[in-house]
Amino acid sequence: MNPIKNIKSFGRVGVLMGGFSSEREISLKSGKAVFGALQNEECDVVAIDIIESHESAIIKQILSAKIDIAFIVLHGQLGEDGAIQLILERLGIPYVGSGVEASRLAFNKVLSRKVFKDSDVQIAHGIFLENSDTVDVDRISVQFDHFPLIVKPSCEGSSIGINLAQNKDDLASAIDIAKKFGHEVVIEQFIKGRELTVGILDENALPVVEIKTGVNFFDFVAKYQSSETQYIVPAQIPEPACELLQSQALKAYKALGCRGFSRVDFILDDDLNSYVLEINTIPGFTSSSLLPKAAQAAGINFNQLCLKILELAHGQKKRTTNTAAIH
Repeated sequence: MNPIKNIKSFGRVGVLMGGFSSEREISLKSGKAVFGALQNEECDVVAIDIIESHESAIIKQILSAKIDIAFIVLHGQLGEDGAIQLILERLGIPYVGSGVEASRLAFNKVLSRKVFKDSDVQIAHGIFLENSDTVDVDRISVQFDHFPLIVKPSCEGSSIGINLAQNKDDLASAIDIAKKFGHEVVIEQFIKGRELTVGILDENALPVVEIKTGVNFFDFVAKYQSSETQYIVPAQIPEPACELLQSQALKAYKALGCRGFSRVDFILDDDLNSYVLEINTIPGFTSSSLLPKAAQAAGINFNQLCLKILELAHGQKKRTTNTAAIH
């Protein structure tokens, strides 16, 4: 990877972390890692721990830091739903990653599923419920071929609020839990297979990563607390399947209008059919995070990854400025 020519051109970089979502602690770990990497590369960087939920307070905190560009590492609500992106655009501050609309679509599993269907991106069969809907497990279960089913909130990350339902009693309980995390619940056919993820950087698919756990699915404990979870990169799968996963990842990424970087999660069944689970527009940047692992396999170390992401955002700013000047 070519070195960044002029780090000073980024100006003062604000690493936005923390927030008020259920993923706050993970965000702080990611943010500290990014801050350390940029500091090591001699960037003019400041850590901004967003602790307020009111927009006016967030604006005041950002303005007081006097930043020229924002490196968003806010997971979940505020960071991935388009809210902080909209605030930064109003302030005229460029930022890393996807824009307002793409973030909003990717964060909401109901909306992203609709886009994927329209774009012929393969996903598991599923339905969704609003919190006000009457829960009839008999009516729900007949809409699927068989148990188990996966039940998840429409707008949460890090596998928070997700449960595997093996029967109707489990289904009722899982729906009740998912409802605590948002207004809509997604219920999907559970597909037995290998859990894989494809990172996207600068419109290119990175090497495929396989996640091996001792549990039925990659839940919160497996992601952040288990010492038994294994990450295999590049994934040991046939080359045609690997290429298909990478092309499907880019297809899903482009369907939502993402930019800069993202991570696309998959299930690969025994017949090598791939199903997109979701897109993370602000994936983790911790020591166990998947996008940095994929980048490392492509010869891009953590510091270089952070600088490249900043460079893409800075380039977007220049293109926007030049376009405005032309018009």
